[in-house]
Amino acid sequence: MPTTTARQGHPSVRQGCPGAASQARTGAHQPVREPQPSGPGLAGLTGLTAQERDVLYALGCGLPDAEIADALSLPEPAVAGQLGRVLVKLGLPDRTAAVVHAFDCGLVVPGHGPRRRSAPAVTGHGRTGPGGGGGSGAAADARLRVCVLGPLRARLGGRSVDVGPVRQQAVLAALALSPGRSVSRQALLDGVWGMESPGANVVPVYVYRLRKGLRLGECPDSVIGRDRYGYRLVRDAVEVDVTCMEDLVGAAEAAERAGDGAEAVRLYGRALELFRGEPLAGLPGPLAELERLRLIERRVALAYRKAHWQLRLGRVADALAGLSALALEQPLNEPVAALLMRALHHAGRRAEALAVFDRTARRLADDLGVAPGEPLRRARWSILRGDEAGRGRAGAA
Repeated sequence: MPTTTARQGHPSVRQGCPGAASQARTGAHQPVREPQPSGPGLAGLTGLTAQERDVLYALGCGLPDAEIADALSLPEPAVAGQLGRVLVKLGLPDRTAAVVHAFDCGLVVPGHGPRRRSAPAVTGHGRTGPGGGGGSGAAADARLRVCVLGPLRARLGGRSVDVGPVRQQAVLAALALSPGRSVSRQALLDGVWGMESPGANVVPVYVYRLRKGLRLGECPDSVIGRDRYGYRLVRDAVEVDVTCMEDLVGAAEAAERAGDGAEAVRLYGRALELFRGEPLAGLPGPLAELERLRLIERRVALAYRKAHWQLRLGRVADALAGLSALALEQPLNEPVAALLMRALHHAGRRAEALAVFDRTARRLADDLGVAPGEPLRRARWSILRGDEAGRGRAGAA
């Protein structure tokens, strides 16, 4: 049975690879070819999507995540997510094993492909260093990046962009939090202004200002499009940190299902790194308030899952560091307190573990007028009876 049709080079890697671009400027460019698989062949790539194969091919060629992202026009966090899914689907323990697998199945052939070609350095302003001159780095950076996992920030072509007053920022945030969907004028009014709506005509004014300040090239609709349902961010022109975070979480959950705790910890850590403080800090409106609470809860849940796997892997000191900070931030969160108790018990700090129970129980009584729930009571009882079976386990999520 045939494997793959021979192509005139690997399109996504050939067109976007920074190293290929640098060679093209010197006239020494040769197409990057993805060879037909030999050996195990396609059987060694079963279940991978076309993009996952592209990522595995680029990894096998020796490109780091940043260059893979440039070559395939992906956000760098999404590359980590794709690699995580590749490892899970192929049953591989780590990235080194993935590189070996790419060679074993014939996806990458020694001497073919862009093995760590020198790429032009790109400065924070999207120019090629040291003397400028453009290049693929600037082209790959020519997208709008919207960050809402902290104070709202927008970067265009590697430069920070002023997106105007807080209500205008809130309009951009509302669009960023609706990836792939159009948001109606009324929904924007209700979400950004609530009961203080100044009238429907204010939305087109704010959208016009955003389009004017955020356009890519000469096209005013290149970032914010409009259809009969409302306004939306153009998918291929805009990258949102929340979407990148959810891609990483999806890969971490896949690693969990495969029992790869170390990879899950790594991916949860990458997702948590995208948070830069209070989400949507300072933005007004009911939508920002609801999303702020949801994203804070999301961050807490991810930190909990990361600590859960650290504890299961025996990385008790790492788990304790994260859980101690999380418990201070969330003093009424019973699952966090219970996991902290188990971690302290595992570390042989029994008295401190019981003190966490007492402290949390007092806060629950004083602030909410309730008694400790089952997770806390179960953790305390396990410690009091010296239950070895409860030590080192994170308990139910």
